[in-house]
Amino acid sequence: MDYQFELDWKNTLKKLNSLGFEAIEELDAILYLIGVQELGQGPKKFAKDDKVNLIHLAVCTILEPYGFYVYTHTDEQGWPHYDATKKLPHLVDVEQERLVKDAVIEYFKYY
Repeated sequence: MDYQFELDWKNTLKKLNSLGFEAIEELDAILYLIGVQELGQGPKKFAKDDKVNLIHLAVCTILEPYGFYVYTHTDEQGWPHYDATKKLPHLVDVEQERLVKDAVIEYFKYY
C-alpha cells in the first residue's frame, strides 16, 4: 500500500468536505464536480448526456498535464474541447483508478 498516496487522497476528500461537499467520495461524483467547475456555467440541472460529457471534460482536464489531452477550443455553447495527444496506456481497472485519483489530487492542490 502506498501510504503517501492514501494520505494525499484523504486530504483531497477533506478539501472537498471543507468546500461543502461532505458526502462525496465516489470518483465519478468527484469527476462530475470537476466537469461542472471546468464548464464554468455554475450548478444547474444537466441532461444525462451532459453528465457523461461533464465527466469526460473532467478526465480531459485532469489528464492534460500528463500530456494525454490538449485544449483546443470552446464551442458556441461554452463547452471546452480537447484533442487526445497520445494514447492512454492499457491499464487494468486498479491502475486506471490510481492514475485518475493521482490526477484529481494534483487538480485539487490548487484549491
